[in-house]
Amino acid sequence: MPQRTTTCIAFALAATLPVVSTALAQSTNGYWTTPILDRWMYPFNTSPGSRPVISVFGSDANDPSMFDSRDGQFIVGWSTGDQIPTGPATASATLHAAMVEVEFANDLVVQYDPTQDPWQIFAPTASADWQADADPGQSIELYGVGFRNGFTAATFQEFSPFAPSGTNILAPSVRSAYAMSFSGAGQAIDISNHPRQRFDPKAFAVGACATLQPGDFIPAGTRMSFELDVGDPNIRQYVLDGLAAGKLLFTISSLSFVVQQGGSFPAFYAKENALVTLGAATAAQLQVIVTIAPPCAPADLDCNQRVDGADLGLLLSNWGGAGSGDVDGSGQVDGADLGVLLSSWTG
Repeated sequence: MPQRTTTCIAFALAATLPVVSTALAQSTNGYWTTPILDRWMYPFNTSPGSRPVISVFGSDANDPSMFDSRDGQFIVGWSTGDQIPTGPATASATLHAAMVEVEFANDLVVQYDPTQDPWQIFAPTASADWQADADPGQSIELYGVGFRNGFTAATFQEFSPFAPSGTNILAPSVRSAYAMSFSGAGQAIDISNHPRQRFDPKAFAVGACATLQPGDFIPAGTRMSFELDVGDPNIRQYVLDGLAAGKLLFTISSLSFVVQQGGSFPAFYAKENALVTLGAATAAQLQVIVTIAPPCAPADLDCNQRVDGADLGLLLSNWGGAGSGDVDGSGQVDGADLGVLLSSWTG
């Protein structure tokens, strides 16, 4: 049985923000210790949804006609509606922090690399683009999940097919669920083949381990943390939209170097692992801190939970127009709206 020798970042986002309860909003710390799905998204996975260990790795950069560059991907998701309310209010909530944590199942196989590597190190070695990796190891990164072949976040399950029947599973860009990030224009994109497309994707987070030095070999039992960049508006909205829907999914991925039928790459415990069942290891975990404002009364135009002079000023500034101040939904701000506002007055 492996011994837990290293803890990366304490899984305690709650310590970074107080839980605040006021008349205006409620800051909620959601914490999920077991995912509803943890799927090894790999063409030759013959037991989807029941693998005890899930590995992540790239493909052979010198053979770009086969497989995605990010070949072995780890898709993990949680049902969040038991702790975070679903619905439109959550989609527009304030996200303070989000973190995913996984535990290594293999011992001293891969070297710790806390920095994202440029795409050029994954180019074919004979190409003019190729660069040597400047530091030991390859980073492990967290992304969103995108879908094709008719699947959505709501319908994709652990046992869903890798690709439709009859598809050449060796081909790039056929998998039903894939590592997703955002373009500079904010469009969701499949980043599974970004080295071939010659760009560096925006990672939601890069795996960190505060007690290891770059280049250290990672012991079994190490718990690696991914603290999401919630300051990025696209990443923040992805998380909020997942919480609003009650199902939040991520992809853990690495371009760890491999060769055909070989290589040294990270492997993590899945929820089906016997050690997880016995409490000797942990499956992927999720923690978020979010503040959700309560719904506003129609006449509370500034949503401060009072109908007062500020709301009256907003209504009068838009008199005769549409939009803010149209309390009764008639399409025009007029005396009827003023009447509703005054009858709702709280001061």
